[in-house]
Amino acid sequence: MRLPADSQGIAAGSSDGHGEPAHPVQGGAGEALGRKPILVLGLGNDILTDDAIGLLVIRHLRTVLGEKSPADLCETTEMGLALLDYIVGYREVIIVDSIQTGQAAPGFIHEVDAVELTRLAGRTPHFLGVGDTLALGRQLGLLMPERVRILAVEVHDPFTLATEMTPAVRTALPLVVRRILAVMAGTSTR
Repeated sequence: MRLPADSQGIAAGSSDGHGEPAHPVQGGAGEALGRKPILVLGLGNDILTDDAIGLLVIRHLRTVLGEKSPADLCETTEMGLALLDYIVGYREVIIVDSIQTGQAAPGFIHEVDAVELTRLAGRTPHFLGVGDTLALGRQLGLLMPERVRILAVEVHDPFTLATEMTPAVRTALPLVVRRILAVMAGTSTR
């Protein structure tokens, strides 16, 4: 994890599309430097069956929105404290990941904020510790998001080495994309 390089703090900007932050941005001046106020961050691993859902949602959003995206779109295999490099300086962050709770059918979309995250018990390595990461960022004086929304897709198989998602999770992909587009448009489909 990179820590602030000066008293202003250096925060990560948008991604280069392959999970690496593309440029450093000064602490509180993100939007003034051309950064967008929303980050959509897809987490996962594209060689572990259903665990790829977060990455594939971002790729689909890039295709749908093209250059006119109202949000920065980023995908990464990182987790935990490494997510600070992506979320610092954004006003709002939407995280998309897989989860296996065993309490819902595969393809079900769990939607929670960072505070409600503790009620989502299940297997996922990626967004574990998001609450702690946000708290640490605030304690370090970094410009943290005002709002964090997590869309966790219930998966059937996040552990098998394969590049194809199971049918139920593949069916959920356009639903997650639609939900994110609604959030970006300031509407709700719930």
